[in-house]
Amino acid sequence: MEILKYMLPSLIGGIGIGYVLRLIIGRAKLRSAEVIANRILEDAKKEAEKEKNELLFKGREELHRERMEFEKEYKERRAELSNLELKIRQREENLEKRFEILEKRESYIDQLEKGLQEKTKQLEEERNKIQLQLEKIANLSPEEAKKIFLENVEKSAKLEALKIANSIESEVKRNALAKAREIICSAIQRNASELASELCVTTVHLPNDEIKGKIIGREGRNIRTLENLTGVDIIIDDTPDTVIISGYDLLRREIAKISLEKLIFDGRIHPTRIEEIVENVKKNIDEIIASEGEKVVFDLGLQGIHPEIIKMIGKLKYRLSYGQNALSHSIEVANLCDAIASELDLDGVLARRIGLFHDIGKCITIEEGGGAHALVGAEFLQKYNEDQIVINAIISHHGDRECETIYGSILQAADAISAARPGARKENIDEYLKRLENLEKIASSFKGVEKSYAIQAGRELRVFVSNEIISDDDAKILAIDIAKKIENELKYPGQIKVIVIRETRVTEYAR
Repeated sequence: MEILKYMLPSLIGGIGIGYVLRLIIGRAKLRSAEVIANRILEDAKKEAEKEKNELLFKGREELHRERMEFEKEYKERRAELSNLELKIRQREENLEKRFEILEKRESYIDQLEKGLQEKTKQLEEERNKIQLQLEKIANLSPEEAKKIFLENVEKSAKLEALKIANSIESEVKRNALAKAREIICSAIQRNASELASELCVTTVHLPNDEIKGKIIGREGRNIRTLENLTGVDIIIDDTPDTVIISGYDLLRREIAKISLEKLIFDGRIHPTRIEEIVENVKKNIDEIIASEGEKVVFDLGLQGIHPEIIKMIGKLKYRLSYGQNALSHSIEVANLCDAIASELDLDGVLARRIGLFHDIGKCITIEEGGGAHALVGAEFLQKYNEDQIVINAIISHHGDRECETIYGSILQAADAISAARPGARKENIDEYLKRLENLEKIASSFKGVEKSYAIQAGRELRVFVSNEIISDDDAKILAIDIAKKIENELKYPGQIKVIVIRETRVTEYAR
Protein backbone atom coordinates (compact mmCIF):
# COMPACT_ATOMS: atom_id res chain seq x y z
CA MET A 1 0.00 0.00 0.00
CA GLU A 2 2.75 2.30 0.79
CA ILE A 3 4.34 1.48 -2.55
CA LEU A 4 1.09 2.49 -4.22
CA LYS A 5 1.13 5.68 -2.27
CA TYR A 6 4.56 6.51 -3.68
CA MET A 7 3.79 5.35 -7.25
CA LEU A 8 0.38 6.98 -7.62
CA PRO A 9 1.70 10.51 -8.11
CA SER A 10 4.14 9.24 -10.73
CA LEU A 11 1.36 7.48 -12.61
CA ILE A 12 -0.84 10.51 -12.51
CA GLY A 13 2.07 12.67 -13.68
CA GLY A 14 2.84 10.22 -16.55
CA ILE A 15 -0.76 10.17 -17.61
CA GLY A 16 -0.86 13.92 -17.58
CA ILE A 17 2.37 14.16 -19.53
CA GLY A 18 1.03 11.60 -22.08
CA TYR A 19 -2.16 13.56 -22.46
CA VAL A 20 -0.25 16.76 -22.96
CA LEU A 21 2.04 15.08 -25.49
CA ARG A 22 -0.90 13.63 -27.36
CA LEU A 23 -2.56 17.01 -27.37
CA ILE A 24 0.64 18.59 -28.69
CA ILE A 25 1.02 15.92 -31.37
CA GLY A 26 -2.67 16.28 -32.37
CA ARG A 27 -2.30 20.03 -32.68
CA ALA A 28 0.85 19.52 -34.76
CA LYS A 29 -0.99 17.14 -37.09
CA LEU A 30 -3.86 19.56 -37.29
CA ARG A 31 -1.54 22.38 -38.25
CA SER A 32 0.17 20.10 -40.79
CA ALA A 33 -3.22 19.14 -42.22
CA GLU A 34 -4.18 22.80 -42.43
CA VAL A 35 -0.94 23.54 -44.25
CA ILE A 36 -1.54 20.70 -46.71
CA ALA A 37 -5.16 21.79 -47.18
CA ASN A 38 -4.07 25.36 -47.78
CA ARG A 39 -1.45 24.15 -50.24
CA ILE A 40 -4.01 21.99 -52.09
CA LEU A 41 -6.44 24.89 -52.11
CA GLU A 42 -3.78 27.20 -53.49
CA ASP A 43 -2.81 24.62 -56.18
CA ALA A 44 -6.49 24.24 -57.08
CA LYS A 45 -6.84 27.99 -57.34
CA LYS A 46 -3.74 28.21 -59.49
CA GLU A 47 -4.98 25.34 -61.76
CA ALA A 48 -8.39 26.97 -62.01
CA GLU A 49 -6.76 30.30 -62.85
CA LYS A 50 -4.58 28.60 -65.44
CA GLU A 51 -7.57 26.86 -67.07
CA LYS A 52 -9.49 30.10 -66.94
CA ASN A 53 -6.64 31.90 -68.68
CA GLU A 54 -6.37 29.13 -71.31
CA LEU A 55 -10.11 29.25 -71.96
CA LEU A 56 -9.98 32.99 -72.25
CA PHE A 57 -7.04 32.71 -74.67
CA LYS A 58 -8.78 30.10 -76.78
CA GLY A 59 -11.96 32.14 -76.76
CA ARG A 60 -10.05 35.20 -77.90
CA GLU A 61 -8.30 33.20 -80.62
CA GLU A 62 -11.63 31.75 -81.85
CA LEU A 63 -13.20 35.17 -81.78
CA HIS A 64 -10.24 36.58 -83.71
CA ARG A 65 -10.39 33.78 -86.29
CA GLU A 66 -14.15 34.20 -86.80
CA ARG A 67 -13.67 37.92 -87.06
CA MET A 68 -10.96 37.45 -89.73
CA GLU A 69 -13.18 35.03 -91.69
CA PHE A 70 -16.09 37.44 -91.44
CA GLU A 71 -13.91 40.30 -92.67
CA LYS A 72 -12.60 38.12 -95.55
CA GLU A 73 -16.11 37.07 -96.57
CA TYR A 74 -17.26 40.65 -96.24
CA LYS A 75 -14.44 41.83 -98.52
CA GLU A 76 -15.22 39.11 -101.09
CA ARG A 77 -18.91 39.97 -101.09
CA ARG A 78 -18.05 43.61 -101.37
CA ALA A 79 -15.73 42.86 -104.34
CA GLU A 80 -18.48 40.82 -106.01
CA LEU A 81 -20.94 43.63 -105.49
CA SER A 82 -18.42 46.08 -106.93
CA ASN A 83 -17.95 43.83 -110.00
CA LEU A 84 -21.69 43.51 -110.42
CA GLU A 85 -22.11 47.25 -110.13
CA LEU A 86 -19.35 47.73 -112.71
CA LYS A 87 -20.97 45.25 -115.11
CA ILE A 88 -24.37 46.86 -114.61
CA ARG A 89 -22.88 50.28 -115.33
CA GLN A 90 -21.17 48.92 -118.45
CA ARG A 91 -24.40 47.33 -119.64
CA GLU A 92 -26.28 50.53 -118.99
CA GLU A 93 -23.66 52.42 -121.01
CA ASN A 94 -23.88 49.85 -123.83
CA LEU A 95 -27.66 50.05 -123.80
CA GLU A 96 -27.51 53.82 -123.92
CA LYS A 97 -25.08 53.66 -126.85
CA ARG A 98 -27.29 51.15 -128.66
CA PHE A 99 -30.32 53.26 -127.97
CA GLU A 100 -28.52 56.26 -129.46
CA ILE A 101 -27.51 54.19 -132.51
CA LEU A 102 -31.09 52.95 -132.91
CA GLU A 103 -32.38 56.48 -132.65
CA LYS A 104 -29.91 57.59 -135.31
CA ARG A 105 -30.86 54.64 -137.54
CA GLU A 106 -34.55 55.37 -137.03
CA SER A 107 -33.97 58.98 -137.96
CA TYR A 108 -31.92 57.89 -140.98
CA ILE A 109 -34.64 55.43 -142.05
CA ASP A 110 -37.25 58.15 -141.69
CA GLN A 111 -35.17 60.38 -143.92
CA LEU A 112 -34.75 57.54 -146.45
CA GLU A 113 -38.50 56.90 -146.42
CA LYS A 114 -39.20 60.56 -147.00
CA GLY A 115 -36.63 60.65 -149.81
CA LEU A 116 -38.03 57.42 -151.26
CA GLN A 117 -41.53 58.80 -151.19
CA GLU A 118 -40.36 61.96 -152.93
CA LYS A 119 -38.45 59.93 -155.55
CA THR A 120 -41.45 57.65 -156.03
CA LYS A 121 -43.63 60.69 -156.54
CA GLN A 122 -41.12 62.10 -159.02
CA LEU A 123 -40.88 58.80 -160.89
CA GLU A 124 -44.66 58.57 -161.03
CA GLU A 125 -44.80 62.05 -162.51
CA GLU A 126 -42.04 61.21 -164.97
CA ARG A 127 -43.78 57.97 -165.91
CA ASN A 128 -47.04 59.84 -166.56
CA LYS A 129 -45.19 62.39 -168.71
CA ILE A 130 -43.41 59.62 -170.66
CA GLN A 131 -46.66 57.76 -171.08
CA LEU A 132 -48.39 60.87 -172.49
CA GLN A 133 -45.46 61.47 -174.82
CA LEU A 134 -45.49 57.85 -175.98
CA GLU A 135 -49.21 57.99 -176.61
CA LYS A 136 -48.75 61.15 -178.65
CA ILE A 137 -45.75 59.82 -180.59
CA ALA A 138 -46.95 56.25 -181.16
CA ASN A 139 -50.59 57.12 -181.33
CA LEU A 140 -51.29 54.17 -179.00
CA SER A 141 -53.98 53.65 -176.47
CA PRO A 142 -52.98 53.49 -172.77
CA GLU A 143 -53.64 49.72 -172.76
CA GLU A 144 -51.38 49.12 -175.77
CA ALA A 145 -48.64 51.34 -174.37
CA LYS A 146 -48.92 49.55 -171.02
CA LYS A 147 -48.57 46.17 -172.73
CA ILE A 148 -45.41 47.26 -174.62
CA PHE A 149 -43.97 48.78 -171.45
CA LEU A 150 -44.60 45.58 -169.44
CA GLU A 151 -43.03 43.46 -172.17
CA ASN A 152 -39.91 45.64 -172.10
CA VAL A 153 -39.80 45.46 -168.30
CA GLU A 154 -40.24 41.68 -168.43
CA LYS A 155 -37.39 41.26 -170.91
CA SER A 156 -35.15 43.50 -168.83
CA ALA A 157 -36.08 41.61 -165.65
CA LYS A 158 -35.41 38.23 -167.31
CA LEU A 159 -32.01 39.43 -168.50
CA GLU A 160 -31.09 40.68 -165.02
CA ALA A 161 -32.40 37.48 -163.46
CA LEU A 162 -30.35 35.39 -165.91
CA LYS A 163 -27.21 37.38 -165.08
CA ILE A 164 -27.81 36.95 -161.36
CA ALA A 165 -28.59 33.24 -161.78
CA ASN A 166 -25.41 32.70 -163.84
CA SER A 167 -23.38 34.57 -161.24
CA ILE A 168 -24.88 32.53 -158.39
CA GLU A 169 -24.45 29.29 -160.35
CA SER A 170 -20.78 30.07 -161.05
CA GLU A 171 -20.13 30.90 -157.39
CA VAL A 172 -21.93 27.78 -156.18
CA LYS A 173 -20.01 25.63 -158.66
CA ARG A 174 -16.70 27.12 -157.53
CA ASN A 175 -17.50 26.60 -153.86
CA ALA A 176 -18.93 23.12 -154.44
CA LEU A 177 -15.96 22.11 -156.58
CA ALA A 178 -13.49 23.37 -153.97
CA LYS A 179 -15.36 21.58 -151.16
CA ALA A 180 -15.68 18.39 -153.22
CA ARG A 181 -11.96 18.45 -154.00
CA GLU A 182 -11.18 19.00 -150.32
CA ILE A 183 -13.38 16.08 -149.24
CA ILE A 184 -12.08 13.72 -151.93
CA CYS A 185 -8.44 14.67 -151.31
CA SER A 186 -8.92 14.08 -147.59
CA ALA A 187 -10.55 10.70 -148.28
CA ILE A 188 -7.76 9.65 -150.66
CA GLN A 189 -5.02 10.76 -148.25
CA ARG A 190 -6.60 8.81 -145.39
CA ASN A 191 -6.88 5.66 -147.51
CA ALA A 192 -3.85 5.89 -149.78
CA SER A 193 -2.91 2.23 -149.56
CA GLU A 194 -0.88 0.43 -152.18
CA LEU A 195 -3.11 -2.29 -153.59
CA ALA A 196 -1.36 -4.50 -156.14
CA SER A 197 -3.41 -5.91 -159.01
CA GLU A 198 -3.83 -9.67 -159.07
CA LEU A 199 -2.08 -11.32 -162.02
CA CYS A 200 -2.84 -14.66 -163.64
CA VAL A 201 -0.15 -16.56 -161.76
CA THR A 202 0.53 -17.66 -158.19
CA THR A 203 3.94 -18.71 -156.91
CA VAL A 204 4.67 -21.46 -154.39
CA HIS A 205 8.06 -21.50 -152.66
CA LEU A 206 9.76 -24.86 -152.24
CA PRO A 207 12.11 -25.91 -149.43
CA ASN A 208 14.62 -27.11 -152.03
CA ASP A 209 14.90 -27.95 -155.74
CA GLU A 210 14.82 -31.70 -155.10
CA ILE A 211 11.10 -31.55 -154.38
CA LYS A 212 10.45 -30.53 -158.02
CA GLY A 213 11.10 -34.09 -159.13
CA LYS A 214 8.51 -35.44 -156.68
CA ILE A 215 5.95 -32.91 -157.88
CA ILE A 216 6.49 -33.95 -161.51
CA GLY A 217 6.48 -37.66 -160.69
CA ARG A 218 7.33 -40.58 -162.87
CA GLU A 219 6.60 -39.65 -166.51
CA GLY A 220 4.75 -36.55 -165.21
CA ARG A 221 1.93 -38.48 -163.49
CA ASN A 222 1.83 -36.34 -160.34
CA ILE A 223 1.77 -32.95 -162.06
CA ARG A 224 -0.84 -34.11 -164.62
CA THR A 225 -3.07 -35.39 -161.83
CA LEU A 226 -2.79 -32.11 -159.91
CA GLU A 227 -3.53 -30.05 -163.04
CA ASN A 228 -6.55 -32.17 -163.99
CA LEU A 229 -8.06 -32.04 -160.50
CA THR A 230 -7.57 -28.28 -159.96
CA GLY A 231 -8.00 -26.97 -163.52
CA VAL A 232 -4.78 -24.91 -163.57
CA ASP A 233 -1.39 -25.06 -165.27
CA ILE A 234 1.61 -25.82 -163.07
CA ILE A 235 4.87 -24.47 -164.47
CA ILE A 236 8.16 -25.91 -163.21
CA ASP A 237 11.13 -24.16 -164.82
CA ASP A 238 14.68 -23.21 -163.90
CA THR A 239 13.55 -20.67 -161.30
CA PRO A 240 15.17 -21.83 -158.04
CA ASP A 241 12.90 -23.06 -155.23
CA THR A 242 9.73 -21.85 -157.00
CA VAL A 243 6.72 -23.38 -158.75
CA ILE A 244 4.31 -21.21 -160.74
CA ILE A 245 0.55 -21.88 -160.81
CA SER A 246 -1.13 -20.29 -163.85
CA GLY A 247 -4.86 -19.78 -164.39
CA TYR A 248 -7.53 -17.09 -164.75
CA ASP A 249 -9.72 -18.45 -161.92
CA LEU A 250 -8.38 -17.21 -158.57
CA LEU A 251 -10.31 -19.82 -156.61
CA ARG A 252 -8.82 -22.70 -158.61
CA ARG A 253 -5.37 -21.25 -158.17
CA GLU A 254 -5.94 -20.94 -154.41
CA ILE A 255 -7.08 -24.60 -154.21
CA ALA A 256 -4.04 -25.68 -156.20
CA LYS A 257 -1.70 -23.61 -154.04
CA ILE A 258 -3.07 -24.95 -150.72
CA SER A 259 -3.04 -28.54 -152.06
CA LEU A 260 0.55 -28.24 -153.28
CA GLU A 261 1.72 -26.73 -149.99
CA LYS A 262 0.08 -29.58 -148.04
CA LEU A 263 1.64 -32.19 -150.34
CA ILE A 264 5.08 -30.64 -149.90
CA PHE A 265 4.66 -30.58 -146.11
CA ASP A 266 3.37 -34.18 -146.07
CA GLY A 267 6.16 -35.44 -148.34
CA ARG A 268 4.01 -38.23 -149.84
CA ILE A 269 3.36 -37.08 -153.41
CA HIS A 270 1.59 -39.62 -155.63
CA PRO A 271 -1.72 -39.61 -157.57
CA THR A 272 -3.80 -41.20 -154.80
CA ARG A 273 -2.51 -38.82 -152.14
CA ILE A 274 -2.97 -35.87 -154.50
CA GLU A 275 -6.64 -36.81 -155.01
CA GLU A 276 -7.18 -37.03 -151.25
CA ILE A 277 -5.53 -33.69 -150.54
CA VAL A 278 -7.34 -31.84 -153.35
CA GLU A 279 -10.71 -33.27 -152.32
CA ASN A 280 -10.09 -32.29 -148.71
CA VAL A 281 -9.07 -28.74 -149.69
CA LYS A 282 -12.19 -28.35 -151.85
CA LYS A 283 -14.34 -29.38 -148.88
CA ASN A 284 -12.57 -26.92 -146.56
CA ILE A 285 -12.36 -23.98 -148.99
CA ASP A 286 -15.79 -22.74 -147.87
CA GLU A 287 -14.45 -22.41 -144.32
CA ILE A 288 -11.43 -20.48 -145.65
CA ILE A 289 -13.75 -18.17 -147.62
CA ALA A 290 -16.01 -17.59 -144.59
CA SER A 291 -12.96 -16.95 -142.40
CA GLU A 292 -11.69 -14.38 -144.89
CA GLY A 293 -15.10 -12.66 -144.92
CA GLU A 294 -15.24 -12.61 -141.11
CA LYS A 295 -11.76 -11.09 -140.95
CA VAL A 296 -12.71 -8.28 -143.34
CA VAL A 297 -15.97 -7.59 -141.46
CA PHE A 298 -14.10 -7.48 -138.14
CA ASP A 299 -11.37 -5.18 -139.50
CA LEU A 300 -14.02 -2.74 -140.77
CA GLY A 301 -15.92 -2.82 -137.45
CA LEU A 302 -19.24 -4.00 -138.90
CA GLN A 303 -21.85 -6.02 -137.01
CA GLY A 304 -25.14 -7.82 -137.55
CA ILE A 305 -24.22 -9.29 -140.96
CA HIS A 306 -25.86 -12.56 -142.06
CA PRO A 307 -23.42 -15.51 -142.42
CA GLU A 308 -24.37 -15.98 -146.10
CA ILE A 309 -23.43 -12.37 -146.81
CA ILE A 310 -20.12 -12.84 -144.97
CA LYS A 311 -19.43 -15.92 -147.08
CA MET A 312 -20.13 -13.95 -150.26
CA ILE A 313 -17.75 -11.20 -149.08
CA GLY A 314 -15.03 -13.84 -148.68
CA LYS A 315 -15.65 -15.02 -152.26
CA LEU A 316 -14.84 -11.51 -153.52
CA LYS A 317 -11.19 -12.28 -152.77
CA TYR A 318 -11.26 -14.73 -155.67
CA ARG A 319 -12.91 -12.37 -158.17
CA LEU A 320 -11.10 -9.98 -160.52
CA SER A 321 -12.53 -6.95 -162.32
CA TYR A 322 -10.27 -5.46 -165.00
CA GLY A 323 -7.33 -7.03 -163.17
CA GLN A 324 -8.34 -5.45 -159.83
CA ASN A 325 -9.11 -7.76 -156.92
CA ALA A 326 -12.80 -7.30 -156.05
CA LEU A 327 -12.32 -7.71 -152.28
CA SER A 328 -9.41 -5.23 -152.15
CA HIS A 329 -11.48 -2.85 -154.25
CA SER A 330 -14.50 -3.25 -151.93
CA ILE A 331 -12.39 -2.62 -148.81
CA GLU A 332 -10.85 0.46 -150.42
CA VAL A 333 -14.31 1.75 -151.43
CA ALA A 334 -15.60 1.11 -147.88
CA ASN A 335 -12.78 3.18 -146.37
CA LEU A 336 -13.27 5.94 -148.94
CA CYS A 337 -17.02 6.02 -148.22
CA ASP A 338 -16.26 6.27 -144.50
CA ALA A 339 -13.82 9.14 -145.06
CA ILE A 340 -16.23 11.10 -147.30
CA ALA A 341 -19.16 10.49 -144.93
CA SER A 342 -17.07 11.69 -141.97
CA GLU A 343 -16.27 14.91 -143.81
CA LEU A 344 -20.02 15.42 -144.35
CA ASP A 345 -20.96 14.53 -140.71
CA LEU A 346 -22.81 11.37 -141.80
CA ASP A 347 -22.88 7.80 -140.44
CA GLY A 348 -19.43 6.35 -141.18
CA VAL A 349 -20.39 2.79 -140.16
CA LEU A 350 -23.32 2.78 -142.61
CA ALA A 351 -21.07 4.21 -145.33
CA ARG A 352 -18.47 1.43 -144.75
CA ARG A 353 -21.24 -1.18 -144.91
CA ILE A 354 -22.46 0.18 -148.25
CA GLY A 355 -18.92 0.35 -149.67
CA LEU A 356 -18.12 -3.24 -148.66
CA PHE A 357 -21.38 -4.64 -150.08
CA HIS A 358 -21.50 -2.67 -153.35
CA ASP A 359 -19.90 -5.31 -155.63
CA ILE A 360 -21.22 -8.40 -153.86
CA GLY A 361 -23.34 -9.21 -156.91
CA LYS A 362 -20.21 -10.00 -158.95
CA CYS A 363 -19.80 -13.32 -157.15
CA ILE A 364 -23.46 -14.21 -157.75
CA THR A 365 -23.30 -13.37 -161.48
CA ILE A 366 -20.32 -15.73 -161.85
CA GLU A 367 -22.11 -18.59 -160.08
CA GLU A 368 -25.60 -18.10 -161.48
CA GLY A 369 -24.87 -16.07 -164.64
CA GLY A 370 -26.65 -13.09 -166.17
CA GLY A 371 -27.88 -9.78 -164.83
CA ALA A 372 -26.19 -6.56 -163.85
CA HIS A 373 -24.16 -7.14 -160.70
CA ALA A 374 -25.65 -4.06 -158.95
CA LEU A 375 -29.23 -5.34 -159.38
CA VAL A 376 -28.28 -8.92 -158.53
CA GLY A 377 -26.37 -7.82 -155.42
CA ALA A 378 -29.27 -5.65 -154.24
CA GLU A 379 -31.73 -8.55 -154.64
CA PHE A 380 -29.38 -10.86 -152.73
CA LEU A 381 -29.05 -8.38 -149.82
CA GLN A 382 -32.80 -7.75 -149.78
CA LYS A 383 -33.31 -11.46 -149.28
CA TYR A 384 -31.45 -11.18 -145.95
CA ASN A 385 -33.39 -8.07 -144.79
CA GLU A 386 -30.60 -5.56 -145.34
CA ASP A 387 -31.38 -1.85 -144.76
CA GLN A 388 -33.16 -0.09 -147.65
CA ILE A 389 -30.58 2.73 -147.61
CA VAL A 390 -27.85 0.13 -148.30
CA ILE A 391 -29.91 -1.57 -151.02
CA ASN A 392 -30.76 1.68 -152.84
CA ALA A 393 -27.14 2.90 -152.73
CA ILE A 394 -25.89 -0.41 -154.20
CA ILE A 395 -28.58 -0.66 -156.87
CA SER A 396 -27.88 2.92 -158.00
CA HIS A 397 -24.08 3.00 -157.94
CA HIS A 398 -23.89 2.32 -161.71
CA GLY A 399 -26.92 4.44 -162.60
CA ASP A 400 -29.43 1.55 -162.83
CA ARG A 401 -31.70 3.48 -160.45
CA GLU A 402 -31.90 7.01 -159.07
CA CYS A 403 -30.07 7.73 -155.79
CA GLU A 404 -32.66 8.22 -153.04
CA THR A 405 -30.11 9.23 -150.39
CA ILE A 406 -26.76 10.97 -150.30
CA TYR A 407 -25.07 7.64 -149.52
CA GLY A 408 -25.69 6.55 -153.14
CA SER A 409 -23.77 9.58 -154.41
CA ILE A 410 -20.97 8.94 -151.90
CA LEU A 411 -20.70 5.33 -153.13
CA GLN A 412 -20.53 6.45 -156.77
CA ALA A 413 -17.71 8.89 -155.95
CA ALA A 414 -15.74 6.35 -153.87
CA ASP A 415 -16.19 3.62 -156.53
CA ALA A 416 -14.97 6.00 -159.24
CA ILE A 417 -11.92 7.03 -157.16
CA SER A 418 -10.91 3.42 -156.49
CA ALA A 419 -11.48 2.26 -160.08
CA ALA A 420 -9.88 5.28 -161.74
CA ARG A 421 -6.72 5.23 -159.61
CA PRO A 422 -3.71 4.77 -161.93
CA GLY A 423 -2.62 1.13 -161.96
CA ALA A 424 -5.73 -0.11 -160.18
CA ARG A 425 -7.24 -1.76 -163.25
CA LYS A 426 -5.96 -3.23 -166.49
CA GLU A 427 -7.74 -3.60 -169.81
CA ASN A 428 -7.04 -5.54 -172.95
CA ILE A 429 -5.53 -3.23 -175.61
CA ASP A 430 -8.14 -4.17 -178.21
CA GLU A 431 -10.99 -3.44 -175.77
CA TYR A 432 -9.30 -0.20 -174.81
CA LEU A 433 -8.98 1.03 -178.42
CA LYS A 434 -12.52 -0.07 -179.20
CA ARG A 435 -13.87 1.87 -176.23
CA LEU A 436 -12.06 5.04 -177.34
CA GLU A 437 -13.40 4.60 -180.86
CA ASN A 438 -16.95 4.13 -179.56
CA LEU A 439 -16.67 7.28 -177.46
CA GLU A 440 -15.73 9.35 -180.49
CA LYS A 441 -18.49 7.75 -182.62
CA ILE A 442 -21.14 8.60 -180.03
CA ALA A 443 -20.04 12.24 -179.93
CA SER A 444 -19.87 12.52 -183.75
CA SER A 445 -23.42 11.14 -184.10
CA PHE A 446 -24.91 14.40 -182.82
CA LYS A 447 -25.81 17.24 -185.18
CA GLY A 448 -23.42 20.18 -185.23
CA VAL A 449 -20.36 18.20 -184.02
CA GLU A 450 -17.31 18.84 -186.20
CA LYS A 451 -14.64 16.80 -184.39
CA SER A 452 -14.30 14.73 -181.23
CA TYR A 453 -11.26 13.35 -179.40
CA ALA A 454 -11.05 10.84 -176.57
CA ILE A 455 -8.04 11.68 -174.38
CA GLN A 456 -6.66 10.94 -170.90
CA ALA A 457 -6.98 7.18 -171.46
CA GLY A 458 -10.66 7.57 -172.27
CA ARG A 459 -11.44 9.55 -169.11
CA GLU A 460 -12.10 12.76 -171.04
CA LEU A 461 -14.00 13.42 -174.30
CA ARG A 462 -13.51 16.75 -176.06
CA VAL A 463 -16.16 17.68 -178.61
CA PHE A 464 -15.74 20.58 -181.06
CA VAL A 465 -19.00 21.98 -182.46
CA SER A 466 -19.98 24.44 -185.16
CA ASN A 467 -20.73 27.88 -183.74
CA GLU A 468 -23.27 28.48 -186.52
CA ILE A 469 -25.41 25.48 -185.60
CA ILE A 470 -24.83 25.18 -181.83
CA SER A 471 -25.36 28.15 -179.50
CA ASP A 472 -23.91 28.51 -175.99
CA ASP A 473 -27.16 27.26 -174.45
CA ASP A 474 -27.33 24.39 -176.96
CA ALA A 475 -23.75 23.42 -176.00
CA LYS A 476 -24.82 22.79 -172.41
CA ILE A 477 -27.72 20.60 -173.56
CA LEU A 478 -25.43 18.76 -176.03
CA ALA A 479 -22.92 17.90 -173.27
CA ILE A 480 -25.73 16.42 -171.15
CA ASP A 481 -27.12 14.40 -174.11
CA ILE A 482 -23.68 12.99 -175.00
CA ALA A 483 -23.01 12.01 -171.38
CA LYS A 484 -26.39 10.24 -171.12
CA LYS A 485 -25.84 8.35 -174.39
CA ILE A 486 -22.39 7.21 -173.18
CA GLU A 487 -23.94 6.00 -169.91
CA ASN A 488 -26.64 4.06 -171.76
CA GLU A 489 -24.49 2.47 -174.50
CA LEU A 490 -21.02 1.91 -173.02
CA LYS A 491 -19.60 0.06 -170.02
CA TYR A 492 -16.48 1.57 -168.48
CA PRO A 493 -14.72 1.88 -165.13
CA GLY A 494 -14.84 5.20 -163.30
CA GLN A 495 -16.30 8.27 -165.00
CA ILE A 496 -15.88 10.11 -168.32
CA LYS A 497 -15.70 13.90 -168.52
CA VAL A 498 -17.47 15.42 -171.56
CA ILE A 499 -16.26 18.86 -172.69
CA VAL A 500 -18.11 20.68 -175.51
CA ILE A 501 -16.01 23.44 -177.13
CA ARG A 502 -17.64 26.17 -179.25
CA GLU A 503 -15.38 28.67 -180.97
CA THR A 504 -16.15 31.94 -182.77
CA ARG A 505 -13.47 32.81 -185.34
CA VAL A 506 -13.47 36.10 -187.23
CA THR A 507 -10.97 36.48 -190.08
CA GLU A 508 -10.04 39.75 -191.81
CA TYR A 509 -7.14 40.79 -194.04
CA ALA A 510 -5.22 44.06 -193.90
CA ARG A 511 -4.30 45.18 -197.42
